[in-house]
Amino acid sequence: MSEIVETPAGDARITWHTAKNARSVLALGHGAGGGIEAQDLQALAQALPPSEVGVALVEQPWRVAGKKVAPAPKTLDTAWRALWPALCAPGLPVVAGGRSAGARVVCRTGSELGAQAVLALSFPLHPPGKPEKSRAEELTAAGLPTLVVQGGRDPFGHPDEFPEGTRIAEVPEGDHSFRVPKRAAVGQEEALDLLTESVGDWLAGLGLASARG
Repeated sequence: MSEIVETPAGDARITWHTAKNARSVLALGHGAGGGIEAQDLQALAQALPPSEVGVALVEQPWRVAGKKVAPAPKTLDTAWRALWPALCAPGLPVVAGGRSAGARVVCRTGSELGAQAVLALSFPLHPPGKPEKSRAEELTAAGLPTLVVQGGRDPFGHPDEFPEGTRIAEVPEGDHSFRVPKRAAVGQEEALDLLTESVGDWLAGLGLASARG
């Protein structure tokens, strides 16, 4: 089920993957180079509802409008804030998540919006080849329980580059899109299973069931 949500940046779209007897909702935003068709977002949308976690895939207004270039971070944040009430409408605890640029959005806005936790998929810790331009402070400033899922060869930040104490689930040999090379010990399907299992276990450990309503 999809719904259009008006925001100051234009119309956004939420595609709901509902769960029977849902205990929480995981809202997932996409990156700056693609949309909700990303394989990690789709894998989570399929894997989590049987575990009583509903998934809301959020398309930013620029994607809904058919544009190819994402706007400034401030505009992304403005749209996310405006659509947040729609994500909370089912009356369930909401975990804010996203991949790449979408992960940055939820880190910047999660606390103020009342998210229960933050899921950062392929967090762009720094531009490729420029580790000195770290965005670690943006990640840690979320102030909420946070899980980072990162590919082992992500050029935007390897798992061992993150600040000490960061909770990380590594996808071995995965790149920024969690693609693994054919020579990898872990196949593509297995890599995505590892991702969804890591996220599912983390969500279960948050204890959000008692927060219904």
